[in-house]
Amino acid sequence: MEEKQILCVGLVVLDIINVVDKYPEEDTDSRCLSQRWQRGGNASNSCTVLSLLGAPCAFMGSLAPGHVADFLVADFGQRGVDVSQVAWQSSGETPCSCCIVNSSNGSRTIVLYDTNLPDVSAKDFEKVDLTRFKWIHIEGRNASEQVKMLQRIEQHNARQPPEQKIQVSVEVEKPREELYQLFGYGDVVFVSKDVAKHFGFRSAVEALRGLYGRVRKGATLVCAWAEEGADALGPDGRLLHSNAFPPPRVVDTLGAGDTFNASVIFSLSQGKSMQEALRFGCQVAGKKCGLQGFDGIVETSNNYKPREECLWAPAPSRDSSPVATGVSMWLSQLDRPVGRVPALWSGGAPGPKTAPALPPARPPYPWSR
Repeated sequence: MEEKQILCVGLVVLDIINVVDKYPEEDTDSRCLSQRWQRGGNASNSCTVLSLLGAPCAFMGSLAPGHVADFLVADFGQRGVDVSQVAWQSSGETPCSCCIVNSSNGSRTIVLYDTNLPDVSAKDFEKVDLTRFKWIHIEGRNASEQVKMLQRIEQHNARQPPEQKIQVSVEVEKPREELYQLFGYGDVVFVSKDVAKHFGFRSAVEALRGLYGRVRKGATLVCAWAEEGADALGPDGRLLHSNAFPPPRVVDTLGAGDTFNASVIFSLSQGKSMQEALRFGCQVAGKKCGLQGFDGIVETSNNYKPREECLWAPAPSRDSSPVATGVSMWLSQLDRPVGRVPALWSGGAPGPKTAPALPPARPPYPWSR
């Protein structure tokens, strides 16, 4: 039987990313170190990370036909992300953002042209075959419509045995009143630092204690707080914490929050505890901050040493992907911190010391320079 997927519902945009050595002054000319086109958007980025971690995943969001959509769909394909749930719109334009990434400190500045493209509606979501998915993650956007989607999932789950129920997570990232109704849905609720600060909270712990009353019974509330790590509060009332895992040098924080969310979801979907998932999320997000883009995040396993006898065991996942195998083996060894282990590689028998690098996940598009 084919393994069920993780579905991420939300935004996909074209990110035009300029990497600079320092943030430019207003009304000046300057050169960038590099420029690239990259598929962006919270739910879209989370799909990228899930796929890199070895999870079968699908994206649902709106696109308008055209050259930009062609690029985005091609990139989804290169990442192995299922786009059969995309809602193609007859009006509007696919959103685009211009991003400045300061390589000296990793900061990202985003200017989004959030076009007149309609968001995914509850009517669009009615077409989704829910039996294909084991987890559905919803990025808070048009919340009134998304509540209807979440209610449909609840109705579906009410008819299923426990082992067939879909796990649900929601993200409340923007401080907008409409989005706060989403707190009441989902098994896992991700609330952003920005929203927490908007409510007047000065730490993740304060935010969790102050906002937990908004989530439904049995849910877990999660809040990441950048360099302070991340915390979670569940129905048992225990506060969980993971420290951050900063890279030696922060170069690109664009998509770090999406990386954290996806890594937590991945870990929980593999049956790990919330404590393990928090730690994994912080580790992968930290790895991402030391990289331009997302390629290379699976090498997070270098922080932990799997047992020698199981490092190269056959993958227990849907295929023999060495990425899925390595991540799965590493997840089973989360409590064994040591130095560096061999990098994951693309095929063949593992050598004792060295291995060829993984191939790039997408071709070098001519407009990426």
